[in-house]
Amino acid sequence: MDEEDGRSALPAAHDKTDFEIGRSDQPGEILVDDLVSARNSRQHGWSITERIGAAVRGFEKQLVSYNLEARGIQRVEESERIQLSWLPYLQSFLLWVSINLAANNITLGMLGPAVYYLSFLDSALCAVLGALVGSLVSSWCATWGPVSGNRTMVFGRYSMGWWPSKIVVLLNLIQMIGYCLIDCVVGGQILSAVSPRGSMSVAVGIVIVAIISWAVATFGIQIFHYYERFAFLPQLIVVSILYGTSAKKFDLSAPSQGDSRTLIGNRLSFFSICLSAAITYSPLAADFFVYYPTRTSKPTLFILTLLGLMVSFTMAFLVGIGLASGIAAHPEYAAAWNTGAGALIVEGFGPLHNFGKFCSVVVALGLISNTVAPTYSSSIDFQILGRYAEKVPRVIWNTFGVIIYTVCALAGRGHLSEIFTNFLALMGYWVAIWFSILLEERYIFRRRSGYNWAAWHDPSKLPVGIAAFIAFVVGWVGAVLCMAQVWYVGPIASLVGEYGADMGNYVGFSWAAVVYPPLRYLELRYFGR
Repeated sequence: MDEEDGRSALPAAHDKTDFEIGRSDQPGEILVDDLVSARNSRQHGWSITERIGAAVRGFEKQLVSYNLEARGIQRVEESERIQLSWLPYLQSFLLWVSINLAANNITLGMLGPAVYYLSFLDSALCAVLGALVGSLVSSWCATWGPVSGNRTMVFGRYSMGWWPSKIVVLLNLIQMIGYCLIDCVVGGQILSAVSPRGSMSVAVGIVIVAIISWAVATFGIQIFHYYERFAFLPQLIVVSILYGTSAKKFDLSAPSQGDSRTLIGNRLSFFSICLSAAITYSPLAADFFVYYPTRTSKPTLFILTLLGLMVSFTMAFLVGIGLASGIAAHPEYAAAWNTGAGALIVEGFGPLHNFGKFCSVVVALGLISNTVAPTYSSSIDFQILGRYAEKVPRVIWNTFGVIIYTVCALAGRGHLSEIFTNFLALMGYWVAIWFSILLEERYIFRRRSGYNWAAWHDPSKLPVGIAAFIAFVVGWVGAVLCMAQVWYVGPIASLVGEYGADMGNYVGFSWAAVVYPPLRYLELRYFGR
């Protein structure tokens, strides 16, 4: 048996269409007027914990009255799912195009020629193939949303166990907040570059992007899906215009720089950073499909997710690579690059003058689509950290996360390239290790037994997690030995070329994959779960 529903007795809700979803009608809620109870709880002799709980429940009901999503990490039962039609399938494609066809991926593509000194061809091959490998992982993870009804990090409990999974959640929160930081900085740079004589500072642009992202993410999954359904269109138009205005300055003939060993190392490192950009969608990929019915076709959802990611990655990476390839031959591009990656995008629209500035603003606002997804998922992941954290409404965690990445973006706005090259690859390591554990748990240990989805919140029915924790640590040891960052190059990575070769993803994945099966067999033998 592949799965067990663990359904509770909920009223039927199969008449929900499109994405009329997001309200939490979980059984076991206290059926009293929580706001009144919170006010009068003192005279009833309630404890401080009970009074706080009543106040929080009252606050959540108030949020629902304003059409904000109150649901947190609770499993979405089959009776709460949407109707399956062509629209949800189309949505699964458009959502990823909207999220991913963003300026941060354009600036990531710039790193190939500008930081790793690769030719246009080398950069393009490394970027697109790296994105393909990472997108395969993210597409696989996305298919578990409809099957389980659980968020991605909750699904991770079935492999990592109750306590070790919290380590993964913390890493994912750092990752998502880091992505939002990058989005805000790029958006701030673009808005500052298009303002008359730089009258708008980068800091103001950062705050604008952060506030709009907070608003969309706070209203929950329904408005998120509607927003992402259409957000791709202006981005597609302006990125196509960017190709048209800047293509004549692409340098397609300049060779890659460095000796043969250094060239190999730089190719591998750029391939790895592009892979990391795609694979880091994995820990949140299922979050957006938990309201899809269990009969949703897994192959179809996998293919549409993969296509959405690859179409958007390819367009964004190639135009970024092209812009950066022109830095050496065109002084205006070099000057813009020295100001910031966002300024180089604005310079690419330069021939269009004022209309080009308008297109640049559209590109900057398109970053909101990319920021909303991790902002939404981070608010849910905060709740997975503990039972007390779970009681805090999602909107509060949303706000907390936005404040963190806005402050960090303001502090690090002058170091975008360093953040990209150091942060993205580093975050990709743990995802590769985590994915190897998920993969082996599914196809080796649960190939016949499947998953008891009703046990998502019961530590006694989840794996102990000892095997996963040890494999995770061993994978990290391999990644550290083979990582190549500006601030640290592992002893194995340093053997390749002048700057080393980043092999952390592949070695971390392999080491964890080798260690996990025997440890998991022992764990099952001694603990039975």
